[in-house]
Amino acid sequence: MAITLMIVGDEILSGKRQDRHFSKVRELLAARGMELDELRIVGDDEARIAETVSQLLGRGDVVLSCGGIGATPDDRTRQAVARALNLPVVPHEEAVALIVNEYGERAFPNRVIMAEFPQGAGLIPNPINRVAGFHIAGIYCVPGFPEMAWPMLEQVLDTHLKHLHREQPRVEYTLRALGTSGEGDLLYLMEQVLAEFPGVSLSSLPSRGNGERTRHIEFGIKGQPEQAARAFRWFRERLLQHPGAVVEDLTLPPESAL
Repeated sequence: MAITLMIVGDEILSGKRQDRHFSKVRELLAARGMELDELRIVGDDEARIAETVSQLLGRGDVVLSCGGIGATPDDRTRQAVARALNLPVVPHEEAVALIVNEYGERAFPNRVIMAEFPQGAGLIPNPINRVAGFHIAGIYCVPGFPEMAWPMLEQVLDTHLKHLHREQPRVEYTLRALGTSGEGDLLYLMEQVLAEFPGVSLSSLPSRGNGERTRHIEFGIKGQPEQAARAFRWFRERLLQHPGAVVEDLTLPPESAL
């Protein structure tokens, strides 16, 4: 099941603020043996957010969404999710009670707006100020503030998405190949390793360096530990047989895997 991180906010696209969620979410997922499959950054446009949500949920992704659930006019994530699911936005009784308990009379008339969610949504507890996020149909929406978003996402990962945790996370082994004229020379080898070891993935990052002597390609072989180690060893041995190729090892499987 693919996991997509959706970050909402014009301030990210304009550069007024630098995103901090991407690296943190990757860290939270990795700690649970999980991986991020895709990143989407969307501005504060309800139609665009709704279109993105509809596409991601339509293909079965789990969506972690940060931002756009406040009370100001530019916060449109709640409305967009409802629009994508063809649902009304309604006050959530429990969410309203949490806000009233936290803020008393100051909850009205504006703070309680943050308790309006797509009909049928469940709550994501907010340990900082009790203003909950929400989840529905595979999308989990939290605020854009990191100090709130991150513990809320941890709660989501450890409850709603616990079934996606992996005891054995995928690993990646990397090497650098020098002495080849380019990726085209090694395309046959890349295709062969993927055919030989179904389930592993391969990355190829060429660099021109500062000239002929520093031009290289960095290869990564990723998969479950045992299979990734076997595929890496297979790929490395055949790469060394390529005329002129020189291999620099970057990350190697443990000796027990070799």
